[in-house]
Amino acid sequence: MVADPGSGSNSRGHLDYRMTLAEIEKLIRDVPDFPRPGIVYKDITPLLSSPEAFATIIELMAANIDSVDAVGMLAIESRGFIFGAALAARIGMPMYLVRKRGKLPRESVSIRYELEYGVDHLELHADVIESDKRYLIVDDLLATGGTAAAVRHLVEREGGVVAACAFVIELGFLDGRDALAGCPVTTLVTIS
Repeated sequence: MVADPGSGSNSRGHLDYRMTLAEIEKLIRDVPDFPRPGIVYKDITPLLSSPEAFATIIELMAANIDSVDAVGMLAIESRGFIFGAALAARIGMPMYLVRKRGKLPRESVSIRYELEYGVDHLELHADVIESDKRYLIVDDLLATGGTAAAVRHLVEREGGVVAACAFVIELGFLDGRDALAGCPVTTLVTIS
């Protein structure tokens, strides 16, 4: 039996979503020198292992994008899939996968983009983007903004419009918003 959402119960069928952003931020772990020396990796696995934190994140992200007019969500591989799937189910929006090259099973469109130490490619199924339709981009982390900007360029090249970008964490010191200039960006936790 699932608990009544209005009951305030903490049974398995219902959680009280009462974590603050400060409590969520405390769960993000710094992992020094990963994946290479000098990088401080932001580990989100504690957010995923806490049902209360994850549920709070999804509710807050849903509230942040409540007024965004979009026909679909583009979730970026791979951690964007986790948040995107839960968010898409929560708001009733179709979710489409943005993957690395060669991972999609049907005809796809691709974009090449620059990384700090090389280049990479992202792909989207060719039948996803409709001309003049609006799309939401979702990922776990906004760092330099290069990946989300590449997805934005791919959407625009295919005739669509990016309505907004939503992230859980923003590394404010990397100025990733600059790469997304002119596009509304929402984040929950900003790390300076």
